Amino acid sequence: MYTVTVAEAKARLSELLKQVEAGEEVMITRRGKLIARIKGIGKKYKPVPSLADLRGKLPQSKSSLTETLRKV
Repeated sequence: MYTVTVAEAKARLSELLKQVEAGEEVMITRRGKLIARIKGIGKKYKPVPSLADLRGKLPQSKSSLTETLRKV
């Protein structure tokens, strides 16, 4: 865990983001009080090859969008 002030975070944002990518957690303080924590998002998501492939895997609805909205 790495702690910096707001001023330091503003001045060294790129460096701090590299540390986060490497697995570190960065805490940001203002006047000695913790105000934020920057943490990596974990595993990276695999991109979908194409929208057509994604649509093909989704279940088909029996009603149209207009009909569904009217029910709501």
